[in-house]
Amino acid sequence: MTQPMLSIKGLKVAYGGIQAVRNVDMDVYEGELVTLIGSNGAGKTTTLKATTGMIPMKGGDILYRGKSIKGVPSWDLLAQGLVMVPEGRGVFARMTITENLHMGAYLRSDKDGIAADIEKMFAIFPRLKERAEQLAGTMSGGEQQMLAMARALMSQPKLLIMDEPTMGLSPAMTKKIFEVIKNVSSEGMTLLLVEQNAKLALEAADRGYVMSSGETIMNGKAADMLNDEEVQKAYLGE
Repeated sequence: MTQPMLSIKGLKVAYGGIQAVRNVDMDVYEGELVTLIGSNGAGKTTTLKATTGMIPMKGGDILYRGKSIKGVPSWDLLAQGLVMVPEGRGVFARMTITENLHMGAYLRSDKDGIAADIEKMFAIFPRLKERAEQLAGTMSGGEQQMLAMARALMSQPKLLIMDEPTMGLSPAMTKKIFEVIKNVSSEGMTLLLVEQNAKLALEAADRGYVMSSGETIMNGKAADMLNDEEVQKAYLGE
């Protein structure tokens, strides 16, 4: 079997003496959309932060494209194509939409390619094109989420990690964000998604993992998990 693009093995992370993540095992293969679900406080965001070098791991290891990334800084991982859209979006509020997109491409030097990719982002997110010269801070939460995703895609990621992309968004905007996630996935992008809306996440994903109290407790094909009674009771509100 081919090696995973991302492999998390026995991950442990502690915050100020509290063991936030106790034992996470997870693989993401090239071209897959994998979702990580679980209740608030399960340790999902902490797992993502450790994966992207934002917080140190206390134990275990994370392999990206076959190599350990323990201790590798975030900017170095970004240059290697490991890109995260953080919870809370984090757009540059005092820059225009176009300037934000250019910031996503700051490690690139192919001017023509950057210009072409900006047009591609405008095609995926027509709303951003309409507001190209508007300051990002004046946009709605949903529009800022679109911009955060577009900016991440401008960096030409090999693995795109998204943390709660629909948090605080309306049902209509949530649907739109998931349409884009599915489109990006269908073009071959490898995606790892943490999402509070477990039903939508599992419907979009190839495979899923469930986290509880800092541990991965279940994984499988997303379609099977949607039909699993325990998952339905605990996470799908059924």
